[in-house]
Amino acid sequence: TFSPDLQKTPTQMSFSVTILTRLQCDICVLQIGRSTESPIDFVVTDTPGASQESEDSSSAPSTISRFACRIVCDRNPPYTARIYAAGFDSSKNIFLGEKATKWKNPDGHMDGLTTNGVLVMHPLGFPEDPKQGLWREISVCGDVYALRETRSGSIRGQLAQGESSALQDGSLVDLCGATLLWRTADGLLKAPTLRHLDALRLELNAGRPQCPVGLSTLAFPSLPRSHSLEERQPWAYLSCGHVHGRHDWGQRPEGHREREEGPCGRRECPLCRTVGPYVPLWLGAEPGFYTDAGAPTHAFVPCGHVCSEKTGRYWALTPLPHGTHAFRPTCPFCSAPLATGPGVTRLIFQGPID
Repeated sequence: TFSPDLQKTPTQMSFSVTILTRLQCDICVLQIGRSTESPIDFVVTDTPGASQESEDSSSAPSTISRFACRIVCDRNPPYTARIYAAGFDSSKNIFLGEKATKWKNPDGHMDGLTTNGVLVMHPLGFPEDPKQGLWREISVCGDVYALRETRSGSIRGQLAQGESSALQDGSLVDLCGATLLWRTADGLLKAPTLRHLDALRLELNAGRPQCPVGLSTLAFPSLPRSHSLEERQPWAYLSCGHVHGRHDWGQRPEGHREREEGPCGRRECPLCRTVGPYVPLWLGAEPGFYTDAGAPTHAFVPCGHVCSEKTGRYWALTPLPHGTHAFRPTCPFCSAPLATGPGVTRLIFQGPID
């Protein structure tokens, strides 16, 4: 029960919370948050995008709640998992910040939202024919609401009648600083494995793709080594999709080089003269992000992570919360914001000429 001081305004109301619980053997409660206290099962930290990697993000205050959310899973079929905002602290109390929105429902029970909110999006038809759903906000009691005007606004959204907090395969949970993907056991059975992804890599390398300029044979490195540049690493001009090796063809004069080149610099493709980002290609190595087991034929723009066409197009059309009230598609493998327009491009490999 909540004990509010109703003489104050909603933002000034002081609440004490008592949650009566009993031990149950048929459910499992998992808590997620920024806190490292023992009640938290999964500690999460803010995920900087690729554009922020060079900045000192450690000094910036975190926007993730210390006790962000809890997931209650049934231990018996159909193993339903429901998400609730906020979590229990070491004193077994639901922890909400002072600025968190709280209210009393018509039936008398109290409810609230975390300061920056717990947002959920349930896709339709995931993973066979995935379509984006609507982003909603989850309350402490597990009710579903439309989004607030801003992420930390003091006025809650409208109650979404008939909508459930039950997670499904492919559900996205955003904690304002980190976005989580929920995959079910049945869903992962349909996803590619690391062994399958490596087999696709070997098949691609067996085709002996060549650099059209240096005529050198290109090869994707093995997945465990896919975070450091290799000599035969494929690079691509992402505006047109032509795949090359690393070369310095078409260098601009020294005065333009710093502005136009670099890891995500703009270069002119020697085959079609299209100007755009010129970046190394990396195979996406997290199977859970894939919506199918297709060949790695497409790359995200501008980061260069490679995946199947179906996977790339799904994530390029899926807006994730960005800032206080914006949404934009993001690469699932590195959290880099994708380019406006086509955030994914088809890769064009040149085979051996012999």
